[in-house]
Amino acid sequence: MKKKSYLFKFIVTIVIAIALVIAIIFTVNKTKTSSYAAQNKIKTSNLEIQIPIAKQNSSKAINIEDFISQNEAEVITEKIERQETDIEFTTIYRQNDSLAKGKIQTLQEGQDGKQDAIIKKVYKNGELISEQQISSEIKRVSIDKIVEIGTAPYSNNYVPIVGDTLKVTPNTLAIRIEPSSNAEKLITIKIGEIVTLKARQDDWYYVSYDGYNGWVPMDCVTYANPNGSGDGDENNNQYSRDELTQNLGFSMLLNKPSGLSIEQFKKVLENDKNDKNNVFTENAEYFYYVEQQYNINGLFVAAIGIHESGWGTSSISKNKLNLFGYGAYDRDPSGSAQKFETYAEGIDLVSRVLVKYYLNPAGTDIYNGEKAVGTYYKGATLTAVNKSYASDKNWANGVYKWMMYLYNKL
Repeated sequence: MKKKSYLFKFIVTIVIAIALVIAIIFTVNKTKTSSYAAQNKIKTSNLEIQIPIAKQNSSKAINIEDFISQNEAEVITEKIERQETDIEFTTIYRQNDSLAKGKIQTLQEGQDGKQDAIIKKVYKNGELISEQQISSEIKRVSIDKIVEIGTAPYSNNYVPIVGDTLKVTPNTLAIRIEPSSNAEKLITIKIGEIVTLKARQDDWYYVSYDGYNGWVPMDCVTYANPNGSGDGDENNNQYSRDELTQNLGFSMLLNKPSGLSIEQFKKVLENDKNDKNNVFTENAEYFYYVEQQYNINGLFVAAIGIHESGWGTSSISKNKLNLFGYGAYDRDPSGSAQKFETYAEGIDLVSRVLVKYYLNPAGTDIYNGEKAVGTYYKGATLTAVNKSYASDKNWANGVYKWMMYLYNKL
């Protein structure tokens, strides 16, 4: 009886042990399954990330922050397309010793050419950030713009040009609807009144005055030199330093002239210790001329040239008279940069490109009846231009440093 009792106890013990083993295995498997499910969905703040289970079996632990960064990375895409593009015209400047110093007059308006081009465009998160021309076929050649610049001191023999201000010399003067002394009067004005010259026909001037437009005899008005000086620059020191710098700052609008006179441009650019090759000394006046023609801050253009060329010391500046690296691609900057015949050509062209594509929204009236294309327009500030004009995020800071340097020399 005792042997049977011992055998029964032994069998019960074995059964209990087996049951305990099975229970332990079941509990462990359930815990593992629950653990995998929990790890398969992880919440970080409000962001829910799905991590493949296969990753859990990897011997390398997952860094959640790295995973987030990878999923938030910028998406860069490239696209090749054919499109019609403009060939920017070149401006030829000619000196005229019979035209007063500081005066400019256009003899021939420029016209952009047209070409069919293969363009590679680069987008960041769907936004166009750069484009590069791969090949092209010219459909229409561009026509040069020809501008005369005055070099003569002002004298009483000066012949006024369109845009000049004129002063009435008789006690009274009638502005008429036709260039004839018998034509109907629009208005009668007094001696010393100022009118603006708009056109000329024979011995008559077509002028504007206080909203009226009409004709007056040439011998009844004379050129009004606002300063009464004889240096030929009627804009000489038109605005004081305080007036010119009142809106100065990193967020200043660049699609407006600085307001500096030609003499003030020469003051801040000529004979600078950094200008070892005298590039800016010899071309200071052209930054004034682009302001007069294209509504752009000329000191901004000068600062870009200084920043990009190292004050005219770069190889592209010296070999191609290109202060801006215009046309240069990263793969071959020296080979691809555009070559100009004079520094003035490059200053003029880059100013027009900035006005046409970067500084004004599409459809804005800009110059000579043209409208802005606005391809890269993000705003008219340094920060906005930097977004599309230069890949270097510190480009705007570099240009601004030189702008402040020049303004501080006023």
